[in-house]
Formats: sequence, structure tokens, C-alpha cells
Amino acid sequence: MDIKFDAVKNYEKTKKIVGYLPREKTKPQDYYEMGFKCGLEIHQQLKTEKKLFCRCPAGLYQKKDEYDAEVIRHMRPTLSEMGEYDGTALMEFKTRKNITYHIKNETACTYEIDDTPPFILNMQALDIVLEISLLLNTNIVGELHITRKQYLDGSIPTGFQRTALVGIEGEIQLKKKKIRIIQVSVEEDACREVSDIGHERVYITDRLGMPLVEMVTYPDMKTPAEAEEAGQYLRFLTRSTERVRTGIGAAREDVNVSINGGTRVEIKGVSHIKWIPELTHNEAFRQKALLEVKKILNKRITDPSKWRIKSKDVSASLLKSYNCPSKNLSGEKNRIVCVNLPDFRGILSFFTQPSKMFANELIDRLKVIACLEKPNMIHSEELEPIISEDELSYIKKILNTKENDAQIITWGSDQDIKTALETIEERCLLAFKGIPNETRKSFRDGTNIFERVLPGPNRMYPDTDSAPIPIEESQIQEAKKSLPSSIAHRIKQLEEWKIPSDTYIYILKQNLFELIKKIIEDFDENPIFVGTLIGHKLKNIEGKTNPVSLFNYSKIYALFAYVIKNKLKKEIIKEMLPVMYKNPNMDFDSILKITKYEKCSEARIISFLPDLKEKFKKINNSKKSSQAESLWIMGELHPIAKGNMDFDRLRRMVDGGKDE
Repeated sequence: MDIKFDAVKNYEKTKKIVGYLPREKTKPQDYYEMGFKCGLEIHQQLKTEKKLFCRCPAGLYQKKDEYDAEVIRHMRPTLSEMGEYDGTALMEFKTRKNITYHIKNETACTYEIDDTPPFILNMQALDIVLEISLLLNTNIVGELHITRKQYLDGSIPTGFQRTALVGIEGEIQLKKKKIRIIQVSVEEDACREVSDIGHERVYITDRLGMPLVEMVTYPDMKTPAEAEEAGQYLRFLTRSTERVRTGIGAAREDVNVSINGGTRVEIKGVSHIKWIPELTHNEAFRQKALLEVKKILNKRITDPSKWRIKSKDVSASLLKSYNCPSKNLSGEKNRIVCVNLPDFRGILSFFTQPSKMFANELIDRLKVIACLEKPNMIHSEELEPIISEDELSYIKKILNTKENDAQIITWGSDQDIKTALETIEERCLLAFKGIPNETRKSFRDGTNIFERVLPGPNRMYPDTDSAPIPIEESQIQEAKKSLPSSIAHRIKQLEEWKIPSDTYIYILKQNLFELIKKIIEDFDENPIFVGTLIGHKLKNIEGKTNPVSLFNYSKIYALFAYVIKNKLKKEIIKEMLPVMYKNPNMDFDSILKITKYEKCSEARIISFLPDLKEKFKKINNSKKSSQAESLWIMGELHPIAKGNMDFDRLRRMVDGGKDE
């Protein structure tokens, strides 16, 4: 007799089997025991005037609905020289996608749509990548060989990306360990995706061909925290050159994760480095869950090669309790199909990621490969049942199921359902092997979904349109002349200055180290005051204020010079900074006036102390402490003391100390 299955209990039970914990409760030792390994591929746009292999402007973006022409292409796989098809090419071919490119004359030419061969490589881009390669302590290649790297998702019209290796085998120094660098390359960017719905995918070509630097690490990061630290370091390093683009879309990270018993899984397009810890944490446990699924299935089924799904078409009238999209589609070509998965009971509701289960592995592939838009599937192990028990019983009956089976219902056009059934069976068979080689897409909440099959190892081959480019020793020596200090050195210097560590990310991210150093050295300023002014005060202002025009950080240096020249006390800078940030073009005299500054001698300021102390005694009904008295008096004196008297000195005098 079929005992009613409790999906919620199974989900919670399998979550415990996997041993999932929130990241904040997971210790480094837990990751070591899992065999957690992570490598990074960091891509950063270079600040060049032109694109990499043509002379179109770089950094000029078009609106999504503004274009002068469109090109439509389709993916067709071809045999390699070894007589094999690439797995990614076959997957993309199955999708039967129409790839449409929206082209604007200002940002693209015939090179972008593969109608003309490439121009000579942009040497400005090469110079920047040379500088970054040296900062990463890599060995510079003697000759640049441009190769083609297959890009089969349609994001590059040619089907490949032109790329060239510049540096190999380097390293960076984190707080507690060194991370090895495999290689540094210069390459062209891909298109921007506008939409991907059903069988239609649309790109715009403004970003296509823009120069990128790609930095690839070995899988030396053994915890998510180390992965984030390495990502931040590489971001800070590229920004220190002042020759890379910043802002939305200018940098993207691909994160490679594996654990013991598994294989490399690539999480693509990570928009923010702060996402990396949660993404890698959840991916590690997803892989651990898939290994548990493998163990269970191989115990149940001794010969997976004979395992097959069974399917039956059903009418829309059967699903009275669920209004699946197929009910609203007319025509004989639309189908609703129920599928039996032998011995898969408890697998569909097996925990994989927070709020996700194994069923999501199927749902995601149905969206990508069969082009079935979500919702595209319901199943027998929903945490909240979608169809009635009677409907499920009927489905089990027509499929002639056994107690240990699981069931799926999916819908779509006849052609898509054929692909869907192949996709369901293929993914279930992969579950017997453990963790599939695949590329996955990242989300803000730290989860990920299937994007495509991982490309094969032979995706790179020489570009016959481009001649080798020698890298002269003189070029390398010239690049060395302008190298900024290393990020490790900068962090060490910030520590020696005793600037609070919670300012480091902002300072290094905005590349403000040299500005701080110049202010400290040129004006003999207190490093802690300068560091916190920029790392705390300015960061806070930026988060709350929109300047009327572009703010240049060098104005902060000019502000210090103005205050010193006019013999003002440095505390006035805190009052002037918010006004200056909001109005970057306003002169300093006007800014000072807005702060309501009035010149007042120190002697006059100090003369107010006796009266203020007496006044506090009269209003202090609750007998507040001397500290409260000090804070109140400082608040009363602040308007006239700002810019006229050092606040630390004033505070000592308020507290009864002697004038030093």
C-alpha cells in the first residue's frame, strides 16, 4: 500500500543529512573537511578610447530600445577535427534559439557582426594589461599569440572570443597566505543581454569588443572568506592603476567551486564580490547534497544504464486544481505530459540550496534547454501540494508506478516537450554520477541556477586572422616605471598609520590610498583623522548625497590646502566636506559661508566656559554625570569653535585639564 509521502519532512531530513548550516555558523574546519576549493576568474574592462580589434569607441553605451539595425543568427554544431561535437554546442542547438543582435552605428561596425577580419590589437589595452600582469608578479610572454575561445551562448556573433595570454604564473599576498595566479590575458568583451524568453534571445552590441583584462587564479582558496579576500585584492589591484573602468557591468567575476568527490562547477557573472562568500558556501553544500543523492540512487538501482523515464500525455481537464499555462494554449501541438521517475521517491524534495531542492535542478534545465518558461513543471513532492491527491493517484495509475517512484507533470509545444523529456531523463541519469560539469548563474541571495553545460577542454584554438605580436623588453621596462605600490604594501601602511580597518575596503575600492598619503605627507596631518574623514565621513556622505556634477576626489586635497592657508582648524573640514561633495564646482569661500562659520578667537571661546558650567548645574535636574556635562558644553560651543579651535584641546579644557 502506498504510504502518503511527506515532502516537508523529507526536505528538512535531507537538509540535516547534508549538514547544511548558515554561513555565519560554518567554521573554516567545516570547509576543510568538505575539501572546499575555489578559484577565481576576474574580468575588468580597460579604460581605452577604442575597442580591442576595431576602431569603434569604447565605453559608449546605447539604450535598450535604440538601435539602427538587427541581425538574427542560429546555433549549428559542427564536428571538430577529432570527429566530436562540443557538449555546449549540442545543448545550445537543442534550444532552437533565435539570437537577435540590436546594433547601433555609433558603437559597432562590420567587425562586431563578423563581416570583416580584426584590426591590429589595441596597443593601449596591451600596455594596461602589461602593467596589471607585472603587479601580479607574473612572467611576461615573449610573444603575444591571439587565440579564439568558443562562446556558444550567442553573446558573441562570431561564436568565439579573441583573447591573448600576456602573463603566466604569478601570485598575490593575502593576510595569511599567498594565492597563485595561473594567467593574465587581454580579451574582448561580449554583448549585453537584453532578454531571454522562450526561443528568443536578444543582445545589444555596444559592449561587444571592449578590451578586458582576465585574471585567473589557481583553486587556492579553501574557505568562502578567502575567496572574497582574493576577489577584493584583485579588484583593488586593477583600480590602483587608474586605467580600468568602474561602475555597473565594468567588472564581472566567475567563481569555480569544487569539493571532495566532486568536480569543478563554474558560477558565472557574479556582479559583486561581496556575493562570493554566500555563493561559494551554498554551492559547496549543493555539491555535497548531490553526492548524497548519488549515494542513495546507486544503492537503490544497481544498473543505472537501464534506468529510463516513462511518460504519458494527459488532457487539460485532468488538472482541475491547477491552471497550468498549457490550458490557455489552443492547438493540437500543445501537450501536457506526466512523467514517472522510477525509484526517485524522496529525491525531488531532497535539499540542495536554501529554498531549493533537486526538483529545481530539473526546472532550471527545462527553462534553459527546452525553453519552457517558468512555471514549467509540477511534481509529486511539492512542499505545498499543487494538484489534488485524486489527480496524483490517477497519474500514478496511468503510469503504472511503484511505491518508490516520483512523478512530474510538464507542458509545452510538441517540439519543446520532446526536448523536455530528453532533458529530464538526461539530468536524472547524471544524478547517478554525482555533480555535473556545468556553468551556473549567480543570484543576489547566494543561490544559483543552471546556465549551460561546461564547455569542453578544447574550446581554444589559434586565430588565423591575427599575426603574433612580440613583447619587447623595452615595453616591460616602460610599464615598470609607472607601477603603483602593491595592495599588500598599502594595507600594511594603513595598519601602521593605525587607520581603522573598517575603512580599508572603501579606501582601496575607490583608490584613495595615494590621496591619503599625499595629504598626510604634504600637510603633516594626523593619519587617523585623514583616514576616518575619508573612510567614514566621505563614505557616509556618498551613500546619502547625489552631487550636482561629477565629484573629483582630488578636491579633498585642495580643501586641506585651503583650510591650512586660511589658518582654520581642521575640524571645519568635516563641516565643509558634505557641502563640497554636493556642489563640486562651488568655491571654498562660498562653502565656508554655507557652514555659518564665524571667526572667533580661542580666548573668547574659552571665556564662555564658566557661564556654561553654571547653566548646566541649573538645568541638570537628573544629576547627570560629568561626561554628560562635557558633551553638553561641547555641543553649545561647537558652532563658534568649528574652524577656530582644535576640538581635542577644547575638550581637555572643558574637562578641567590644562592648556597644552
